Amino acid sequence: MKTPVIGLALGSGAARGWAHIGVLEALGEAGIRPDVIAGCSMGAFVGAAYLAGRLEALTDWAGKLGWRDMVRLLDISFSGGGAIEGRLIEKLMEELGITGNIEDFDRPFATIATDYHSGMEEWITKGPVGQAVRASIAMPGVIAPARIGKTWYVDGGLVNPVPVSTCRALGATFIIAVNLNGDLIGRHPVRERLNNGSDIRKAIVEQAVAALPAGLGNGIARAASDLLKPKVARPGYFDVVATSINIMQDRITRSRLAGEPPNALIVPSLGDMGPFDFDRAVPTIEEGRVRARAALPEIKRHLGEEALARD
Repeated sequence: MKTPVIGLALGSGAARGWAHIGVLEALGEAGIRPDVIAGCSMGAFVGAAYLAGRLEALTDWAGKLGWRDMVRLLDISFSGGGAIEGRLIEKLMEELGITGNIEDFDRPFATIATDYHSGMEEWITKGPVGQAVRASIAMPGVIAPARIGKTWYVDGGLVNPVPVSTCRALGATFIIAVNLNGDLIGRHPVRERLNNGSDIRKAIVEQAVAALPAGLGNGIARAASDLLKPKVARPGYFDVVATSINIMQDRITRSRLAGEPPNALIVPSLGDMGPFDFDRAVPTIEEGRVRARAALPEIKRHLGEEALARD
């Protein structure tokens, strides 16, 4: 039998994407080295860090991340098609050493983005990796669209949340997929967030108001705070955007995985985690590690020993 070409499809999921780190670590411990990686949204970010040899640096940074650190990454700009401009994300990647062109990686890599004008799925397989990741994570209503050449892109999760098809097109014959949205629907209650999430929302409001022309007064600040703040009886702005995208991605993922099933599927249990809980990296990484380890016996059985620990 031919040695399988292992593909890893890292799905979208905002802060839940930290689970991909645990998955990659668990696979590495077992001697499973993906030959092809396709990532969508946060999956693109983590996949890029892995291929750039900077996964450990990203893990250390994420483990120390607090809500104040998150606020520093929020370049507020409501005029750019999203509450957050997103340029600081590329700067963060540079600081972490996740740089270079995709075609210079030692394995095929693709990020998934959506052409804003045509709605078509785009696989970005060359060019600056920071630019490609930025295009893939442009969550509608939150992060402004990204421009590459003459084309504007938004989040790849709108079209292909778990890019199994991309891995297969890049030559993978055995595909391990990670779905971060498998248990979200019906498990994300409308509740008032009194923890770090509310602090982040408050900081977003403060930055947005500070960017407004002087003299508009505190009325706008109060109105913006009321708009963004989740309430017991009704969701806030970010909750509506994120939950709506979760519902859409869940439906798309179910449909695409049914038509393009992976050989192995890892589904971390993250239903109690909000999309902006980036400061919960440590338990999220551990959940990814636990779920990947649980899937290893079946993966190894299908791959065979000759496919493990290859150079």
